[in-house]
Amino acid sequence: RVAKALQYLTHGYDLDPAAILRSAMFTEDYSQMVLVKDIEVYSLCEHHMLPFIGKAYVAYVPDGKIVGLSKLPRVVDAFARRLQVQERLTNEIRDCIQETLEPLGVAVVIEAQHL
Repeated sequence: RVAKALQYLTHGYDLDPAAILRSAMFTEDYSQMVLVKDIEVYSLCEHHMLPFIGKAYVAYVPDGKIVGLSKLPRVVDAFARRLQVQERLTNEIRDCIQETLEPLGVAVVIEAQHL
């Protein structure tokens, strides 16, 4: 059971977050901020192997490309399901969105508590 639980908590290594975004990327002349808030985050601290749990807030300003709103929480989860530190998790989500969608701007905030 423990092995299965650890597999589930670290299955993000098998996922390609950029491919998740590309799977529902559309060309659209829209330049207002897109915000998805209160995304549940569950991850394992790489230093202590203990969970940290919280919420993510992801926003971007499109520059010709948008994605389905459900894809942003999936990208958060793909990176969270790896051994992580909160700071790198935040940066990886931001970088993936920036490199894949090439928006005018990206913001990612994660509020989490470590056990």
